Amino acid sequence: MKKLLLIILVTCSLPAFGQLERKLANENQPVDLIFHAPRHINLLTVEPLDPKSMHFAIMHTFGSVNGGIQNLFGLDNGANIQFSFEFALSNKLSLAASRSSRDKIYNLFGRYHLLQQTQNESMPFSLSLAGGAGVNTSAYDFLPEGSPSFSERSSFFGQIMIGRRFSPKFSAQLSPMMAYFVDPRAVYQIQGDQNLYLALGLSGKLKVTDRSSLTLQYIPNLNSDLRSNYGIGWDVEAGGHVFQMYFVTSQGLNEQYLLAGGNGVPGEEFRLGFNVNRIFALGQKKQKW
Repeated sequence: MKKLLLIILVTCSLPAFGQLERKLANENQPVDLIFHAPRHINLLTVEPLDPKSMHFAIMHTFGSVNGGIQNLFGLDNGANIQFSFEFALSNKLSLAASRSSRDKIYNLFGRYHLLQQTQNESMPFSLSLAGGAGVNTSAYDFLPEGSPSFSERSSFFGQIMIGRRFSPKFSAQLSPMMAYFVDPRAVYQIQGDQNLYLALGLSGKLKVTDRSSLTLQYIPNLNSDLRSNYGIGWDVEAGGHVFQMYFVTSQGLNEQYLLAGGNGVPGEEFRLGFNVNRIFALGQKKQKW
C-alpha cells in the first residue's frame, strides 16, 4: 500500500515539476512585440523577424491636409509610396530593399539585433543597429550641366535603436540617426543643402486594446535648422497584417529623406499616411502575428 501511495505522489508531482521547469526556462525568453511591426510610423524598430521570414511593407504619405475638402485633405495631391522587402537570415540579422517614389530612391539596408529585452529583466532593453545606402534614379537630363553621376546621386544612413517595453501597455524607443548625401543638389526633393544630418528619433506605443495601439513619433534635427518631424497614429493587427494609420509632418519615407526632406508646421501641415505590414513565414516556425 505504501509503495502504491508513493507511486501516485511521484506521478502527480511530475506535471508540476514540468511546469516549474518550463516557467524557469521561459523567464529568460525575449520580450515579444515591443512594437507591432519592424516599422513604427516611419522609423525602423527593434522588433526582429523570425528566421527565414519576410516582412513586406507598403508605405504611403499624401499631401498636406490644410488643402481642405477641395483637395480631399491632401489625397488629391499625390502620394509618396515606398515598397520594402526584408528577409531574416537569422533571428539577429535581416537584409532589405526598398523603393520610394519621391526622387525614385532605391535603398539597400540591413538590421542587426544585438540585444533583446528579456522577461526576467536580466536584459532590460533591446538594442538593434541599422544601416544602408540609396541612390536617386530620377531623370535629370534637362539640367544644363548634365545628369548627376551615380556617386553624386548616392546617400547613406545609420541608426541605433534602443527599445523597451515598460509594461504590457507601454513601449518606447530611442533612435539616434544620421544621413549623408554625397551631393545634396537643389534639384533633389529635399530641403536641406548640407551633406551630413543628425537626428534623434523618439517612438512610443500605448496599447489600447489587445490588437490596437496609439502611436507617437518625434524626430528632432540636431545639426540643421530644418523643422523637426512629428507623427501620431493608430496601429491595428488584423488577419496577419498590421495596419498603421497616422498623421505626420514629412512626406519622406526612407531614412535619408526623413532627415533632409523637410517638415511642415505641426497642426497646419500634417499629412495623412498609412502603412500595410505583412509577414510571410517561409520557414517552419509559426509567425507571432
